[in-house]
Amino acid sequence: MSVDTTANPFQSGTDENERLALEECVKRQRYDRRVSVLILPAGHCELATEIAHLGAQVTAADTPAKRHDIEGRILAGGLRDNVSYAAGEITNLPDDLPGEPFDIVVLRRGLCSMPYEQARSVVRQLLLKLKIGGKLYISILGLHSELGDGYAGGEQLVEQRFTELSPSVAKKYGITHPVCLYSERNLFMLLLDAGASVLRTLTTTYGNVKGVAVRV
Repeated sequence: MSVDTTANPFQSGTDENERLALEECVKRQRYDRRVSVLILPAGHCELATEIAHLGAQVTAADTPAKRHDIEGRILAGGLRDNVSYAAGEITNLPDDLPGEPFDIVVLRRGLCSMPYEQARSVVRQLLLKLKIGGKLYISILGLHSELGDGYAGGEQLVEQRFTELSPSVAKKYGITHPVCLYSERNLFMLLLDAGASVLRTLTTTYGNVKGVAVRV
């Protein structure tokens, strides 16, 4: 287990997992100028922009409501040749995304919004969008973070854990729907159950968890 001491998951900015994805992109670019990367959800395109500046081909996937904003950011950054927008969410990805199969997939958030079994299915789907040897970077809200304070699902097995946060925490972070929070071991097992080879997991200072896995 390693600890990320810099990234607050409730603030924007490059965290440890995203830094690892950037480093992996640099390594692959040394011997393959056709590195392709999927970022989901794209958000404000900070990571997509950083990776595109390395010369990789980036697919920035997000909801249709975000299309105008994302495409505007792509144009403003002069990155039309390196970044393309794709409409899709983790539960509804197109069968054939631009740039697929990918060298790198970065799932920035979203798995907590579904039960464990559905999350495992999503991870399997993402693995199939990777090349053999491609890497998947996952960030997920942690059971031992502040979100876990008063969380009723904390005493349940992860396979059964899908419930609302405590009222005070839900109000503070604006998360009103049921969630499945993960320990580092839960994420490790999720990746294994989905058929991935787990390279590393880590817990942030704020108690959230991240993992890196490879398609074999």
